[in-house]
Amino acid sequence: MFESIAKLDRQIFTLINDFGCKYRLRVAARLVSKSGDGPIYLYLSVCLLLVHPSGQLLFNSALAAFIVELPLYLILKNTIRRTRPCYQAVLNAGSKPVHFEPSDKFSLPSGHTAAAFVMASALASVYPSIAVMVFLWAGLIGLSRIILGVHYPLDIAAGATLGVMSFNLCMPFVA
Repeated sequence: MFESIAKLDRQIFTLINDFGCKYRLRVAARLVSKSGDGPIYLYLSVCLLLVHPSGQLLFNSALAAFIVELPLYLILKNTIRRTRPCYQAVLNAGSKPVHFEPSDKFSLPSGHTAAAFVMASALASVYPSIAVMVFLWAGLIGLSRIILGVHYPLDIAAGATLGVMSFNLCMPFVA
C-alpha cells in the first residue's frame, strides 16, 4: 500500500514539475517560494504589530504557532529523512537537472509550506476577510516547491497539515 502511495506521489510530482518546466514557471516559482522565507513573516508581523490594532494578536498567535511548528518540523524531517526529488533524480541517472538548491537534503515535511500555513492561519484568524487570499498564497508556496523540484506533493500536504495543526494547538493559549 505504501509503495502505491509513493508511486502516485512521484507521478503527481512529475506531472506538476514537467508542467512547470514546459511553461517556464521556474522563475515565478522562485519568487513565490521566496515570499515564504522566514524573515518576511517576521517583518510582516512586526509591521502589523506597530500599525494595526489587531497586530498584537497576530504577532502573538504566529509566534506561538511557530514555536510549536519548528521543533516538530525538525524532528519529523530528521526522523523520516525522505530524499528530495531533485536529489533522487540525480541518483536515478540524472533524469532531471537540479534547478534550485534547497537548504538541506530531506523533503518530508515541507518547511516552507508548514510556515506558510502557520502564517496563513494566523492572518486568517485575525483578519478573516483575507482568509481565502492567504490560504491560496500558502498553497501556491507549496506548489512552487514542487515546480522547483525540491518537494513531492505529500511533503506539501504534510507541511500544510503541520502548519495548520500547530496554529490550532496554540490558539486556546493565545486568545
